[in-house]
Amino acid sequence: MIVVTGATGNVGRPLVEALAAAGEEVTAVSRRAPEAPLPEGVRHRAADLARPEDSAALFEGADAVFLLVAGVGDELRPRQVVAAAVAAGVRRIVLQSSQLVGTRPESESHGPLREFEAAVRDSGVEWTILRPSGFASNAFLWAESLRTARTVAAPFAEVAMPVVDPADIADVAAAALLEDGHAGRTYVLTGPVAVTPREQAAALSRAVGEPVRFVPQTRAEARAHLVRFLPGPAVDGMLAVMGAPHAEEQRVSPDVERVLGRAARPFSAWAARHALAFA
Repeated sequence: MIVVTGATGNVGRPLVEALAAAGEEVTAVSRRAPEAPLPEGVRHRAADLARPEDSAALFEGADAVFLLVAGVGDELRPRQVVAAAVAAGVRRIVLQSSQLVGTRPESESHGPLREFEAAVRDSGVEWTILRPSGFASNAFLWAESLRTARTVAAPFAEVAMPVVDPADIADVAAAALLEDGHAGRTYVLTGPVAVTPREQAAALSRAVGEPVRFVPQTRAEARAHLVRFLPGPAVDGMLAVMGAPHAEEQRVSPDVERVLGRAARPFSAWAARHALAFA
């Protein structure tokens, strides 16, 4: 049996579907009930990894675990969570971390993920760490303005980043959970080409079949908008990366193709697949 935490999100949901399609017994874990029905045979369990009583019983009967700890903070105890999985008999852990753990080790906001990486590496069981770049699905932040005014407003219009399709993260996670040969590996997951915010807006325009106007923002304007949805420190970290990315953060990683035997999906494919959200 495979436990998938964060099972209703942009990565967890397609991962659950892929594992179920492969015939695996899956327990999908999230804090809230899923909005859409899960695949037939998948069991849902409401749990919070920040609650010791939840994590202690969560992994019973599991052979493998996908750990996605979105919104991690001081309330989580990484070594306690990982120890609970090992004590329950889990033999394989796949952790979704972040590329920034490697490129910006001084980042305070990614401290908990660094602790999870260390706990997983020290666990004594097979482990694989996934370090995705920025998500293509961050474009959902533009959905309202695109639907109502056919505009996309963003800072750093010409700074290109190789954003990754969450479906590719899910596919790599499925491979690491189901196949041998990934133990002890850390994979950096990006898209196949770096794209600018202006180019993303053009891809969304093609996806919805209508002109979309790109509106450049200042850093201050972008921050004022984003703090409506995200914590201030997370926004400041995001803008620091978007505005002055390190060379490694702009580099296209070969790891998606190396694991899956196919090229990573481009942003344009993500936009076409989710066009209804912007229509």
